[in-house]
Amino acid sequence: MKLSHLSETLIGSEIVKLGGEIREKIRQGERIYNFTVGDFDPAIFPIPKELEDAIVDAYRLHFTNYPAAEGNLDLREAVISFTKDTEGLDYGLTEVLIASGGRPLIYATFRAICDKGDKILYAVPSWNNNHYTHFVGGEHIVVEATAANNFMPSAEDIRPFIKDATLIALCSPQNPTGTTFKKEGLASICDLVIEENKRRGANEKKLYVMYDQMYWHLTFGSIQHYNPVSLRPEMRDYTIFIDAVSKVFAATGIRVGWSFGPSLIINKMKAILTHLGAWAPMAEQKAVAQFLGNRDAIKTYLTHFKKEVEERLHRIYDGFMSLKKEGLPVDAISPEAAIYLTIKIDLVGKKTADGKLLENQNDVTAYILNEAKLAVVPFYAFGASRDSAWYRLSVGTCKKEEISEMIEMLRRALSKAI
Repeated sequence: MKLSHLSETLIGSEIVKLGGEIREKIRQGERIYNFTVGDFDPAIFPIPKELEDAIVDAYRLHFTNYPAAEGNLDLREAVISFTKDTEGLDYGLTEVLIASGGRPLIYATFRAICDKGDKILYAVPSWNNNHYTHFVGGEHIVVEATAANNFMPSAEDIRPFIKDATLIALCSPQNPTGTTFKKEGLASICDLVIEENKRRGANEKKLYVMYDQMYWHLTFGSIQHYNPVSLRPEMRDYTIFIDAVSKVFAATGIRVGWSFGPSLIINKMKAILTHLGAWAPMAEQKAVAQFLGNRDAIKTYLTHFKKEVEERLHRIYDGFMSLKKEGLPVDAISPEAAIYLTIKIDLVGKKTADGKLLENQNDVTAYILNEAKLAVVPFYAFGASRDSAWYRLSVGTCKKEEISEMIEMLRRALSKAI
């Protein structure tokens, strides 16, 4: 039976496919070091107690009806205050939209701005930009970022393709790489956008930037987060921000996200989501509004949370560096932000102990899963080249006592491949 063109052509998720394989191995009793999921084990990283209590209280107070389509007033006010205090961005009530996490807001951004055939520019590896572009029938303008620039796109990468583009999808800190835009790099991209929009006529569609900063609170050491509007105030008319409680408070299942940007676009996104019904639940909205006002609780939570995430990332990074020093074919990029470590496992062309040739990166991924019991997500699952030897490693479910075991298992597996 024929279905819609969209459903017939939609590409399945490589991450979901890999996740199914891992679950089956675990079901059969195998011990797997699962570093694939961009989520948190609540036993390791629980949500803030104050947020949990506020959610329970909100349900007991019977906040179970429909919320406002644009998000409850108290939550939008709390988001505005929180964003101004933490990031210095000052937006009004008509410029903020609440939804059930970041995904509906990203979808609504693409839908509100892009028509079929519009050029949508994004770098790979990146999370789901290829799928959202397919949803709206856009023309994929893909830039492959490289390790030389920590897998973040540069202005020079973008410049050749900016003419006639409708949307640039950017993310910092980046999923899957855990790396960030530096001040000069992001400012240069903003300058390109401003210059291009000045070139376009009054009746031409402008070039917009979707800026996903879901992980921006989770930066480590001297790393600073930058955004287009703070760097270039002219970007305010062209930037749509995506943010949420999902990552910063280990609250992926709470499903409260927000977007802020030009009121014209925010209102169109609101209309789209009204028909989808992708609202954040009323009780969770009430709870998040209350929690965002508790700056002391937020500071206490983030101090501990960031320390625990950073410790895991650095211990695994140090483990990979020790393997590299031994001459084994691995590498890693020093962690900067988020819950991800970018690692490299370069075994293509090697043979396993039983003489099987690892012909491609699919073979390598399967080998490290079967031999080292290590599950990580290849960058080709995020749109990068199929022959990329780089992977995303997520520490959201990582037990610290398993890190040394995992590194030793990987050492043995790498040593067997010759």
